[in-house]
Amino acid sequence: MSALPRPSLPRIANAQRLVVKIGSALVVDAAEAAPRTTWLAGVAADIAALRARGAEIIVVSSGAIALARRALGLAQPRLRLEEKQAAAAVGQIRLAQAWSEALSARGLTAAQLLLTLSDTEDRRRYLNARATLLTLLGLGCVPVINENDSIATTEIRFGDNDRLAARVAEMVQADQLVLLSDIDGLYTADPRRDAEAEHIAVVPALTPEIEAMGGEPPPGYSSGGMRTKLTAARIATQAGCAMAITLGDVAHPLRALEQGARCTWFLPAPEGRSARKRWIAGALAPLGAFAVDAGAARALAAGSSLLPAGVRGVEGRFERGDPVIVRGPNGAALARGLSAYASADAERIAGHRSDAIEAILGWRGRDEMIHRDDLVLL
Repeated sequence: MSALPRPSLPRIANAQRLVVKIGSALVVDAAEAAPRTTWLAGVAADIAALRARGAEIIVVSSGAIALARRALGLAQPRLRLEEKQAAAAVGQIRLAQAWSEALSARGLTAAQLLLTLSDTEDRRRYLNARATLLTLLGLGCVPVINENDSIATTEIRFGDNDRLAARVAEMVQADQLVLLSDIDGLYTADPRRDAEAEHIAVVPALTPEIEAMGGEPPPGYSSGGMRTKLTAARIATQAGCAMAITLGDVAHPLRALEQGARCTWFLPAPEGRSARKRWIAGALAPLGAFAVDAGAARALAAGSSLLPAGVRGVEGRFERGDPVIVRGPNGAALARGLSAYASADAERIAGHRSDAIEAILGWRGRDEMIHRDDLVLL
């Protein structure tokens, strides 16, 4: 029997939308409690090179708490929750400044967003965060995201930014997620403790055996470990996003990955791209409906978003982000989706062109009543 073909690996050079997660140990010089400006400059150069080829980049960066420890006299190994929150409030300013300076030196505009995991799991906050991120990307910015540790409680815990990065990748439908780490990928055992541990170059699917390979977190400022990276891999790959774990502590880590540096690639689930749309189609109870004209029905069938101009009627009471049915001129259900407007606002803009929305509502919302990413045909 001939051997099965090796699955083709993703290439960072082909990424269209890339999320890069960077831990505290890479961003912060532990001895100086200061940003590693030379290293950050190298990462910024890598980002600029990818951007020049048309890729959109989002950075998820830890480091706020570590950057404020010395300034606040918090030298003890373990901090109380309120001390972590205070340190985050001080350190986030330094972290944002470090990224802004590194990226601006390459002609790039940094944008700061502070999120918590709950922001990615509550539907309305999820939609707000996604809209902001996609707008920033469209404007050519490089969003730099950190967890909102100054107000978080249970969120300041083991490895949250690994999972947060995966949630962000899922949110913006990124095709690749790269976790820059202190290790060059997944091993069969902890290579620091087991000389026989073998490197795994590609993980086609997350199995119980693979998940059992997660180890303990490394010492120092870093709060992540392989276990949380495997959790991130499950989130990302199920959303159709490939994920790589690679060594971050080199001068140009993204360039090194592009040039073949050792890493572990987790391949996206084959059904990942359609999983969210299957959820929209079958798992949500619609709270309302849009009746559309024949032109809108044809546009939807061709893969377009639903615009207000094609909507002839609004049924039910719902809020932004709630599921609705789209009905054609004969009343038949054509699609399901998540409405970009609450029913009261949808009624006011129905039948109008998108460029009239601001004049009608007094504020500028989405051009689409339902964006095609939030819509599935029946």
